[in-house]
Amino acid sequence: MIRRHGKGLRRRRWHDLRERRPRGIFLLPSLLTTGNLFCGFFALLLTVENRYTEAALAIFVAMIMDILDGRVARLMKATSQFGLEFDSLADVVSFCVAPAFLIYSFALSVLGRPAWFGAFLFVICGALRLARFNVHTGTVDRRFFVGLPTPAAAGLVVSTVIVLKGVELVPWLLLTIAVGTYVAALLMVSTFRYWSFKEFDFARRRPLWTLLVMVLSVMIVATRHEVFLFLIFGGYAVSGPLRRLIVGRTPAALPADQVAKEHP
Repeated sequence: MIRRHGKGLRRRRWHDLRERRPRGIFLLPSLLTTGNLFCGFFALLLTVENRYTEAALAIFVAMIMDILDGRVARLMKATSQFGLEFDSLADVVSFCVAPAFLIYSFALSVLGRPAWFGAFLFVICGALRLARFNVHTGTVDRRFFVGLPTPAAAGLVVSTVIVLKGVELVPWLLLTIAVGTYVAALLMVSTFRYWSFKEFDFARRRPLWTLLVMVLSVMIVATRHEVFLFLIFGGYAVSGPLRRLIVGRTPAALPADQVAKEHP
């Protein structure tokens, strides 16, 4: 007679692990992610009312919320798979759907089917970019993002809306916006590597001139924010292809010493 206690024991152990799994959520990071989602939804409502500048501002606030929820979760040691998935779902609304709908209502709606397909391409490429990020979390060099991050792509779109506020949208300008939307969408699913700034240590001692440069930069941005925001996001979007031309194609996997550090 064959006894099957081993299989039943494995099933009981798996059941025990499921029962012991923590069922709560970390409140503060989840509230920040909820704020991110609310800002994206609010941007959609403002776009429907043709309040494009306010919608762009709501998306910028969503970016701040998105930065804070990850930083707070790491400081509290409150990172979880739930938080990662919730953050990605909020990002789809705030940095994919809302910017695409904003740029479509602002400029692309008069160009016909190719234009609204470009807006949808922005949404689907952003969603694919977020899915790829979740799959590759912990397996790539954290100093770089693979593909243009969705908040940066959204920033490029909304800064375009801000810089063109009050400008007559002539046909060639509308065509340029449409092409730029396609390019931003494709950059998100590209393999270009973008600096993540995660290795920058704000707590480390810096020379005095570093503070002066940062203060001067903030003053310049505050003076002509509509132009400099566009230049910042546009320059970041171009930095990936430029890095590929200068440095060449390099593997996106983790360095050996970092792998050993994270997986002892």
